[in-house]
Amino acid sequence: MTADPLGVRAAAQQVLSSARWVRLHPEGLDRLASLLPHPLPDLPDWDHPLHWRGTPDQTANYVLLLDALNFCFWGEPRWRVSYAGTWHDGYWALTAALRRALDAGLPLYDPSFLSQLTDSQIADLFAGDGTIPLLEWRIAHIREVAHGLSNASAGTFATLIRQARRRATQLVRLVVQVFPSFDDVATYGTLRVPFYKRAQLLCSDLAGAFQGQDLGHFDDLEALTAFADYKLPQVLRYYGALEYHPQLAARIDARQELPAGSPEEVEIRAATICAVDELLARRRAAGYHAAAWQVDWVLWKLGQALPPHAPPYHRTRTRYY
Repeated sequence: MTADPLGVRAAAQQVLSSARWVRLHPEGLDRLASLLPHPLPDLPDWDHPLHWRGTPDQTANYVLLLDALNFCFWGEPRWRVSYAGTWHDGYWALTAALRRALDAGLPLYDPSFLSQLTDSQIADLFAGDGTIPLLEWRIAHIREVAHGLSNASAGTFATLIRQARRRATQLVRLVVQVFPSFDDVATYGTLRVPFYKRAQLLCSDLAGAFQGQDLGHFDDLEALTAFADYKLPQVLRYYGALEYHPQLAARIDARQELPAGSPEEVEIRAATICAVDELLARRRAAGYHAAAWQVDWVLWKLGQALPPHAPPYHRTRTRYY
């Protein structure tokens, strides 16, 4: 039984047990489990040319900022950013925009610098082909990071990381307290449903950025759940592990927007958590070690290479993913 100190798994299972719009398909889960590589990655894959490292304190602050801004990239036309002669979209456009600014000498890891940026200067950080979605939220999140770092951790995120005492789940709790934009909690009827997508991803990214050492060393990464977003359910659906009610499938295929916090959207995210845990169970039954973050990374990478005929992802305008 996988640990659930944050209550994410229990809430997701409750949602799925009464879900109307989404269900898991055992045969699809079996098929997808057989496609997972072995071994799974030991650490999150962070060594990418667009990712940045400085001193340990600077790197920790940068990863916090990156994940504070890591949400909602979909739309037509896609927002794109050019870096080193190559155009990037989605998450990689965000990393390109931040890397471009850091290369230009802007200390994005410094909360004092962040706090002094004007709205137009922040908008300039994301300048590219098209406009980044939800710019107003990203401006607010940058200010929140600056305020939280200055007031709760003496200017460095490393202070909070050390307070967590190598517990990723404790760091999640601290992050959602100090930086409310990470407090990713929905309601389903009367049920409180925490997802904490970006806060949990932040712990995984720290592990990757620090190669599992020092500020990236956590004793309980296995307690984290999947990071419920819009790419993972798309992959799960494509491989037949996730099934939608015909009416919901038609809405998603027609690229109709699902309201944030709607029953359909909450069910999709909850089912994503449960599906990854089902894949974990199959993996472990076959005698292989596995953690949710490992399966999540594999599925996310599969999502970057889906064929053009794959069904689209669900569309929800939200700052949580």
